[in-house]
Amino acid sequence: MWRGAQILIAATALAVTPVMAQAPAAQPSELALAYNAQTDAAFRKGLQTRLAWTGDYVGAFDGDIGAASLRAIRDFQARHGMIATGIIDEPMLKLLVDLSDRAQSGVGATLVDDAATGARMLLPLSLAQDRGETEVGNVWRSADDSIEIETIRIADTGQTLSGLFEVLSEPTDSRTVADSVFGGEWFVVRGKEAGRSYYMRFAARGGDLRGFSVSYEADEADRVAPYVVVASNLFDPFAGEPQAPLVAANEPNAFSSLLARKREQGLGSSADARYAMASIDPTQPNLFEVPGDMVPNEAPAFDMAGSGFIVSRDGWLLTNAHVVNACTRVLVGKGDVVSQTIIDPENDLALIKVDRALGEPLEISAEKPRLGEDILALGFPLRSILADSLNVTRGNVSSLLGLMNDERYLQISAPVQPGNSGGPLIDLAGRVVGVVTAKLNAVAVADATGDIPQSINFAIRPGAATAFLSENGIAFAHADASEPLASVPDATAEVKDSIFPVICVGG
Repeated sequence: MWRGAQILIAATALAVTPVMAQAPAAQPSELALAYNAQTDAAFRKGLQTRLAWTGDYVGAFDGDIGAASLRAIRDFQARHGMIATGIIDEPMLKLLVDLSDRAQSGVGATLVDDAATGARMLLPLSLAQDRGETEVGNVWRSADDSIEIETIRIADTGQTLSGLFEVLSEPTDSRTVADSVFGGEWFVVRGKEAGRSYYMRFAARGGDLRGFSVSYEADEADRVAPYVVVASNLFDPFAGEPQAPLVAANEPNAFSSLLARKREQGLGSSADARYAMASIDPTQPNLFEVPGDMVPNEAPAFDMAGSGFIVSRDGWLLTNAHVVNACTRVLVGKGDVVSQTIIDPENDLALIKVDRALGEPLEISAEKPRLGEDILALGFPLRSILADSLNVTRGNVSSLLGLMNDERYLQISAPVQPGNSGGPLIDLAGRVVGVVTAKLNAVAVADATGDIPQSINFAIRPGAATAFLSENGIAFAHADASEPLASVPDATAEVKDSIFPVICVGG
């Protein structure tokens, strides 16, 4: 699925073989056979994804070019004044790439981890803003309420997927059902309610049901309907663990979000370790659990991965010391080799340099953020498993100190995973207010107290970062304290091009 996410964000190299272009008289079945035999899966999935963004394809991104995919190609051709042969030529290819890119950027399509349910989904952050938690998940809504997206988790209530499907697929006096499909471990239902179109998708793992719903007014259909197709295909309901219960367990009729995290074995005896770094590092005891069906069959092509962000126009980036301090070689982005490294082990900071300008430096605040302030953690978590694109999670500043009043750290509630280390923590004005570095060693705390802590993560305070930069003569950009706050998508858009994956080779 997450290879599909990579295609969604980055695929532009759709191409067809010369044989395809030489068969204008081919029958649909022959044409489908030619596509499936003569092009690779990445091409076919990318084609379906882009045709979904243009509103021509509704279906699974399975890479199987059948009747629905061929009809989508011909519909696209006919709508744009081309001969509807079903065969892709260069002019169609260029137009498809251009229009699909415009569609996804126009809605602000962003993969987001939902802390409330543990799901990961694509959100149209230019259309709908985060309105906070509900009793069963989280909700995003447009300013005029014409679009609403909600994540939902139902757990430990005795509800089954088939039982929920039976209820939701049955029309009521106020709700019609246009289509419903039960796939065994998932289902979708769509229709209309109170004049609005709606779409729901749910999946189950045991007694844990997770899903999302989208509803929208008729005049938003052109923008939202294509998004729904893509979001449904890329929805990963069990990407992570949810946060603390939203409803008490002793309310038998309520939707319960109880967290039942199994203790990992063989993590070492370091029960007194205060922090577990947010990196892929087998020497660090931590509680970053990867669901069993997502564990890759082969080792990743790198030893560790983290994140970093530009701090100067001459190629310097800031990251964590633990990301790069044991590497034989460090790479940034798509393959830029780091030529210089400066380490501050005490504050877990590192400067890395590539020999070219990568973009605009992020502005760094001179002050700590305020207690309770909204913040965003940006980076590239679990890059060997999840999407290669930038990941954004939202939270707030829970404390201005780390464990045991450690002044080097801020405590944050934004979820972080292996690979987030070294990424910027920003406020809603796009100012860097910390460097993501660690999360609480929940195993050690559980062993000591019998209770599993939730949403306790840490970032290095901005003052430590600016002092490190100044000590090494880096001309970084100072943030304007009067800069107004913006929306989450606007703040993300302002900084996203200056954040890169950092890959440690041979560590």
